[in-house]
Amino acid sequence: MLAKRIIPCLDVRDGKVVKGINFVGIKEVGDPVERAMFYNEMGADEIVFLDITATHEGRGTMADVVRRTAENVFVPLTVGGGIRSTDDFRTLLRAGADKVSVNSAAIKNPELISDAASSFGSQCVVVAIDAKRAAAQNGDEAPRYHIFVHGGRIDTGKDAVKWAIEAERRGAGEILLTSMDTDGTKNGFDIDMLNAICSVVNIPVIASGGGGHIGDFTEVFQKTDADAALAASIFHYGELSVGDVKKALAETGVPVRIV
Repeated sequence: MLAKRIIPCLDVRDGKVVKGINFVGIKEVGDPVERAMFYNEMGADEIVFLDITATHEGRGTMADVVRRTAENVFVPLTVGGGIRSTDDFRTLLRAGADKVSVNSAAIKNPELISDAASSFGSQCVVVAIDAKRAAAQNGDEAPRYHIFVHGGRIDTGKDAVKWAIEAERRGAGEILLTSMDTDGTKNGFDIDMLNAICSVVNIPVIASGGGGHIGDFTEVFQKTDADAALAASIFHYGELSVGDVKKALAETGVPVRIV
């Protein structure tokens, strides 16, 4: 079994790392390059940068921040926010990103996934899905999940499970799945949503939204087929370290990379 990955996420706005709850109540928590270097030293398996207002504000992602980070961090770096074209992929990959995450633009133009996978390889293409449980309709028994775009501002009405299947078919190499219902709450990952997605795709799925206690990480790997768990608040505020999480996982038999 491949080692499970622990991934700190840095949401960036106006050049600063920020964090909110349920995508609102945003607070600044530090400099992105400094935070990334800190997590690199802590033993993070990867680092994710998300420019959370780039799409909403109609501008590109912060290539300079990516470049400075790549010069000082030696674990894979995924960058997203404001990606609209394969040229944006090229810019970020040249700046030092290992993977590029797309959300809103891929919903608007699914061919972007195919084009990017063809140009740069599926391993570079991460499709981010921000989803929220929707009200059941027509006697639905299984939960339904709607995709939101533009930093969680717009409900597309698009089904997250069907979209995950399409994203894989079009060449996505990984899915970053964020539950808007659990994001920032520290009450645990959305196990039901993760299982709904993991059960229909064969590419890695990153669990995001809700990690607050060591037990949450153990649970997500024991109860789902997620390949990685991403968190922000608990790491930013020093409530847990990447090392704490990995030690606990190893003690329960979950394979992790210990540095």
